[in-house]
Amino acid sequence: SLAAKMGEYRKMWNPTEPRDWAQQYRERFIPFSKEQLLRLLTQEFHSSPKEKAALADFAAHVDFCTLFHYHHILARLQALYDPINPDRETLDQPSLTDPQRLSNEQEVLRALEPLLAQANFSPLSEDTLAYALVVHHPQDEVQVTINLDQYIYMQFWALGQRVGQMPHKSSVGSKRGFFSRSPPAERRYFKRVVVAARTKRGHLVLKSFKDTPLEGLEQLLPELKVRTSTTQRALLNLTLFVSGLVFFVNVGMVVLTDLKMATSLLLLLFAIFMGLRASKMFGQRRSVQALELAHMLYYRSTSNNSELLSALALRAQDEHAKEALLAHSFLARLPQGARGQPEETSQWLQSEVEHWLLAQSGCDVAFNGTRALAHLQALTPSIGMFPPPGFPKLDLLSTVISETPQPAPSSDQP
Repeated sequence: SLAAKMGEYRKMWNPTEPRDWAQQYRERFIPFSKEQLLRLLTQEFHSSPKEKAALADFAAHVDFCTLFHYHHILARLQALYDPINPDRETLDQPSLTDPQRLSNEQEVLRALEPLLAQANFSPLSEDTLAYALVVHHPQDEVQVTINLDQYIYMQFWALGQRVGQMPHKSSVGSKRGFFSRSPPAERRYFKRVVVAARTKRGHLVLKSFKDTPLEGLEQLLPELKVRTSTTQRALLNLTLFVSGLVFFVNVGMVVLTDLKMATSLLLLLFAIFMGLRASKMFGQRRSVQALELAHMLYYRSTSNNSELLSALALRAQDEHAKEALLAHSFLARLPQGARGQPEETSQWLQSEVEHWLLAQSGCDVAFNGTRALAHLQALTPSIGMFPPPGFPKLDLLSTVISETPQPAPSSDQP
């Protein structure tokens, strides 16, 4: 269970990554936009004007074929999600019981899994989540804690693993020295993270974030509490002790001598004063950390709830097109006589594309050759007909002039 694995990580001395991380997480995201990929493929495989035009036609054909496919998937997802959408702006529907809502949420998550897989998100394992909930990076001043008993489920998907300095606005409280900030350390982080979580007293929360460190996954969960780190607590307690000692020596002894106050009463008043001061200092510190966490989440958040469904459909469509373009370009280099069984062809395609992506981007990407071949074979052969005959042409949005409806004249006007 998650709690048991968290206990195992608590017993470890300074773990730096989840166990067997290289086997747990394989990057599948193609780290180029479709336009960048087309430019690279054109430069390397389609240099002649005729080949460039053919590749452009093929890319347009892929876009046309995938558009309606993912529009249908998105419409089905939105229909599933609408009864449990907390941000619905339409008229309220009959309320669902908690078991009905939970059943609908599970159905939405099951429908999301193939879309996330096509978008090349990798699910983060329970062991990875246990590591993220236990281990806190020393550079993060803002630390949070959650109560596992409050959650029914929590799932994470990620893509775009990077190791390096995080973007400035996405980092939380870089560690301060006595006189200046220390330079930001290299972190393991993800370009995109999708979270699906449900608390016992809440509802399904779907959110997407950017530039999220591995040790900061718990900061994305609902119903968390900001906590002060051990180092910060020690510094605050030391500050309180020194300031209290100075105050007692300079003020308390004078009061004790001049006003003839009883020692027990003086100590009681001093204890009350120090307790109030400690409560105020720790409260101010937590408020600053909560504000910094909110500021960080403001910049990291990319989409949530129903808008996330649309964003995932667009990303899946984009990854689908990139895989088809890669398969089309690489298979064009393979002579017809050299093509063997589909399994052999997919393995060859996977190996060639992975080596090419590594050389072009420096990223070790696990390419799904079997899926790319299936995408290529599923395309209709009518390349060059955009749109097909009889396809309705709608007016462009920029040419539509909205007219403000005029109020109807009242009956008492002549």
